[in-house]
Amino acid sequence: MQTFGERLHRTVAERGPLCVGIDPHAALLESWGLPDDVAGLERFARTVVDALADRVAVFKPQSAFFERFGSRGIGVLESIIRQSREAGVLVLLDVKRGDIGSTMAAYAGAYLDPRSPLCADAITVSPYLGVGSLRPAFDMAAAHGGGVFVLALTSNPEGASVQHARGADGRTVAQTVIDEIAQVNAGADPLGSLGLVVGATIGDTGHDLSKVNGPLLAPGLGAQGGSPENLRTIFGESLHNVLPSYSRDVLGAGPDVAGLRAAALRATEACRAVLG
Repeated sequence: MQTFGERLHRTVAERGPLCVGIDPHAALLESWGLPDDVAGLERFARTVVDALADRVAVFKPQSAFFERFGSRGIGVLESIIRQSREAGVLVLLDVKRGDIGSTMAAYAGAYLDPRSPLCADAITVSPYLGVGSLRPAFDMAAAHGGGVFVLALTSNPEGASVQHARGADGRTVAQTVIDEIAQVNAGADPLGSLGLVVGATIGDTGHDLSKVNGPLLAPGLGAQGGSPENLRTIFGESLHNVLPSYSRDVLGAGPDVAGLRAAALRATEACRAVLG
C-alpha cells in the first residue's frame, strides 16, 4: 500500500501541481445556465470531472455545496468521488471536520475508510479542539493510505485573531499546529501524508513551514486574489511542497469543456513557472 504522500508526489510529477476546487454554489450554477437544484448540481459536477479528471492532480469538492441538497446531493458527491478516483485524479474532500473521541472517529470512518461510499483520498480538518483530537483521522489515514490536511493559516480576516495568538511558550497557535504536523511527518519519503492548509493571500506572516515535510494546500488563487508569485513570499524554501488550488478562475470557464481545459492548463503553467 502506497501512502497518500507517495501517491500525491507521483501524481503531481505526472500531471502537474494543480488542485481544482469543485464548488457548485448557486451563482456559479446560474452562470453556467443551470438550475439551482440536484439536476443542475449533477450536471455541473459531472462536466468538471469529465473535462479535467485526466489532466489535473487533485479535485477538491466542497462538501457543503452538495450537502445543501440533502441526501440526493450527497448521492451526487458519492458518485463524483468514485468517478474521479477511478479516473486517477486524487480527491481531497473539503469537509473541515474537527471533534473529539468517538465523534472524530466517526468522521474519520465516513471519509477515510474504504468501506464508506464517501471515502476520499484525503480530507480537510480543523485543529481547534487540539491537534491531538484529530488522532482518529490520522490513524485511519495511515491505515488505508489516506491523507489529512489541517487548517493552519487561513486567508479569512477573522482567522488571524486565533491563529496568530501566542501561547505560554511564545509560539503562535498556527506555529504549534505546524510543528505538531511536522513531528508526525518526520522521516517520511518522499512526502508525509499529513498536510497543512495555508491561504495563498496571507503574505509573509513569519511562520516557519520549513520542517513540515508534507503537502501545503494553498487555496485562494485566482478570483480570491492570490497569484502564483505570492507563493514565493508565503512558502519560501517549502515552495516545492505547495499544492496550489484554484476554483472560480477555472470553473468560470465552463460549461464549455474546451474552456475548462484551457483554463486549467493556464493555471497549471502559471504555477509550474513558480514551483518548478
